[in-house]
Amino acid sequence: MVAKENFRSFGKVAVLMGGPSAEREISLKSGTAVLNALQTENVQVEAIDVDSNIFEKLSAGNFSRVFIALHGPLGEDGCIQGGLEVMGLPYSGSGVMASSICMNKLMTKQIWQGCKIPTPNYEQLTEDISEDYLVSRLGLPMIFKPASQGSSIGMTKVNAKHEIAAAWADACKYEETVIAEQWITGKEYTVAILNGRALPIIRLETPNTFYDYEAKYQASDTEYHCPCGLDEKVEKKIQSLALDAFNVTEASGWGRVDVMLDDQQQPWFLEVNTVPGMTDHSLVPMAAKADGISFNELVIRILQTSFKEDSKLTSEMCVTA
Repeated sequence: MVAKENFRSFGKVAVLMGGPSAEREISLKSGTAVLNALQTENVQVEAIDVDSNIFEKLSAGNFSRVFIALHGPLGEDGCIQGGLEVMGLPYSGSGVMASSICMNKLMTKQIWQGCKIPTPNYEQLTEDISEDYLVSRLGLPMIFKPASQGSSIGMTKVNAKHEIAAAWADACKYEETVIAEQWITGKEYTVAILNGRALPIIRLETPNTFYDYEAKYQASDTEYHCPCGLDEKVEKKIQSLALDAFNVTEASGWGRVDVMLDDQQQPWFLEVNTVPGMTDHSLVPMAAKADGISFNELVIRILQTSFKEDSKLTSEMCVTA
């Protein structure tokens, strides 16, 4: 970790938060927590609620680097990252390509299948796909997901054929690209990744049908188990596979990989989050704490990921501007 006297090397930091996505409220909470941590560590920092004038604000603010605390489309899909690349402004976390890939569950799964990372079977939904075909292909139950939404927004478990149309329509409220995915019966886990290392695994337990938006951010009866209760060899195997699943998408810096473990102890990888939540309900801070990393130290380490090898020149230019 950077010594406190060297925190000035960060320069002036912008925390990007809020924005127009369906995850706006969660992003505001994440950004506020990050802002408070950086202020406590005496980093020069300013929060910006992202709107259409974001790049003008960044240009006028004489910032040296950016902590991205935006969730969902625009902040997590490569759009904001691309603008920052054009500006030559270093930022935390994954780059443009990895952000775009990981935000799109369809693209992520296609890459995983090509790299033999175990992921549930799926179908991209189109008008010519019949309900009977989906049931024969994926079985029941299945789960419907908008391809590029986070926080389980728009996701519905389908238990019977007659529920398919409503689930599809609900997912389409958020975007046109929707996938139906094989339902995996088992326990749900998540693996936080920080600077090339998998942190202790967390097992998620909720009375809800699955770990949905309400279970993630609102419920008081969601349980988080860390240690996760797995045999040490099994945990290490899942951590290793999670790192592979993270790396093949070109994700970098930090993130979170979600995985199901079925009754035969077979892991099934679901998605990569390149800008996970940083709220009081969030999983990466929980895993970091179990690894002896405080929230403030975690925030500093994530901000350090803005010092990318290919950003040295632009970083120096921004600091001295």
